[in-house]
Amino acid sequence: MLNLKEKLTKNDIKKLYTCGYTEENTTGIEFERLAIHKDNYKAVDYYDGVGNFLREFAKSENWDYITDDYNIIGLKQDHDTITLEPGCQTELSLKPEKTIFDLEKKINYLDKLMMPVLDKFGIKLLQYGVQPVSTNKNINIIPKRRYHIMANYLWGIFSDVMMRETAGVQGCFDFKSEEDAMRKFKIANMLSPFVTAMFANSPIRGGVETGYKTFRGLAWLYTDDERCGFACDFNNDMTFDDYIEKVLESPVIYINKNNENISVAGKFNFNEFMNNGYEGFDADIKDFELHANLYFPDVRLRNFIEIRNHDCTKMPLAVVALYKGILYNESAMSDIENLLSSFSKEDFIELRYNVVKYALQTPCKKYFVSDFAKEILNISQKSLKSMNTGEEVFLEPITELTLQELCPADIILRNWNGIWYKNIDKLAEYLS
Repeated sequence: MLNLKEKLTKNDIKKLYTCGYTEENTTGIEFERLAIHKDNYKAVDYYDGVGNFLREFAKSENWDYITDDYNIIGLKQDHDTITLEPGCQTELSLKPEKTIFDLEKKINYLDKLMMPVLDKFGIKLLQYGVQPVSTNKNINIIPKRRYHIMANYLWGIFSDVMMRETAGVQGCFDFKSEEDAMRKFKIANMLSPFVTAMFANSPIRGGVETGYKTFRGLAWLYTDDERCGFACDFNNDMTFDDYIEKVLESPVIYINKNNENISVAGKFNFNEFMNNGYEGFDADIKDFELHANLYFPDVRLRNFIEIRNHDCTKMPLAVVALYKGILYNESAMSDIENLLSSFSKEDFIELRYNVVKYALQTPCKKYFVSDFAKEILNISQKSLKSMNTGEEVFLEPITELTLQELCPADIILRNWNGIWYKNIDKLAEYLS
């Protein structure tokens, strides 16, 4: 009898999400920073600095290599990783913790370990959303096969900016059931443009003022409409199946078979790959996992919720504190749903396009985004205080700004056009 391999089904895929059910309410963070040369503030290339940093740090601190085709592209130790984004942006990805204090402790500890090694190679890590001096034409993609395939495929006019120049902060949050997951997913999407505005931090690019508060946010708007933006229907009936279908409908960039990356350049979507195969290859669960990781909405569903739409700033823990206060409190979630109940999907899409330029000064209904941001912060702060963990302290820096109707970009622009006299040295000193 022939042993025919069963085809991948949507039920198989759904198990990737249902396996995430937990009551733990942990918080995770992925924190990208821009690697620049200390002497001229240009982006650091893999071969003239960052690769050497990874080797030296691994040797001195006993971290394991993460490799791609024998090239070192990151490091790992237990559940924590230091990895590289396409343009040598350096990302800390930390094991989710019960409190944000635990995340803070780990970040401070790793920074203390990394600093002397970075200094040795003349590297600074900027807490900023876009490269301040170098632009994508002068930034090489690191030697990771996936990134080169992506760079050749992504068709948006700013996809190279997104890949090579930008850095962000991502928060990761648990869910206890499908209903809980989809409620949190919807709320995170509703909050997305408001929080993008609050943490906008990339107005200077290539040494000049861009006219946008978050140029990083602008780059994501014009990267690839088929896999970026909102993956949410903004209704109460959305399910795992609905989200999975959106992923299945997006074009496949490449598949990996026998450890070989095979570019398919969007010739078919994943649904078609599941049904028809490709050149003798059938789709399996690893193919879907790869494909889902190449789907880049502002909020991404995994076996946790990953919220991805924030510029890197000097207050990364304020991002995760804001969401923790809301997503882990039933009353806070209800308050957000009530606050934003009058917004349609079209309203959120319009806001997403407008906040990249105006941030908190974006008109919104009969008010401004700043008015809603203040309420959102108040809801989160009240919730965090009720948890009796002291984590509301992490909201203090963003609250101070938001109450003045300012975002980090506003402070930079004020200084850039004032006491800094448009001096890039002053900007780099402020950000590092």
